[in-house]
Amino acid sequence: MKSDVIVISNDGTGMDEALAQTEKVAQYKGLQPRDARHLRLLAEETLGMMRSITGEREGIFWIEDQDHVFQLHLQVETPMNFDKQEKLLAASSSGKNEAARGFMGRIRAFFDPLDWADAPMNVNPEAMNQMTSWSMNAYRQMVKEELEQDQEGAAQAWDELEKSVVSKIADDVKVRIQGRRVEMIILKKVE
Repeated sequence: MKSDVIVISNDGTGMDEALAQTEKVAQYKGLQPRDARHLRLLAEETLGMMRSITGEREGIFWIEDQDHVFQLHLQVETPMNFDKQEKLLAASSSGKNEAARGFMGRIRAFFDPLDWADAPMNVNPEAMNQMTSWSMNAYRQMVKEELEQDQEGAAQAWDELEKSVVSKIADDVKVRIQGRRVEMIILKKVE
């Protein structure tokens, strides 16, 4: 099942409709109150991310479910022109971007094409039409290994992961980039 697609923007347009849609999905699917609250909380966090990480853009939000796994989708078209691509290429040689550190910084990097050079999976700007993806579970495993190796910054990254509402409730977060389209999918399995 796929819910209605709601156009949202970081100025708040469409966000109430998206939350209402989330509640309709929970009711239609007969979710237990706890699962319905978790789905709503994840939708709120997703929409909050829209406000804080995508800049002044519109996006679309919808929910899909299959075999008791709910997917909350947030899709945004990123502005990319020749000048921005040139800046991206220039930035890729520096290899430094403090904003792309930590759980939220990693996700934020996907939504700003100027940060793609520092995104957690080394997006190649010359391959903008290829699909690139990232997973919270893979990131969690990487941070855990870095923590075990006592690498610099690993404790802070782990602490941020542990404090994140999304990482506590969601079963996974996936981010995909294809061309100018960035899509974040938050997965939640219910019994």
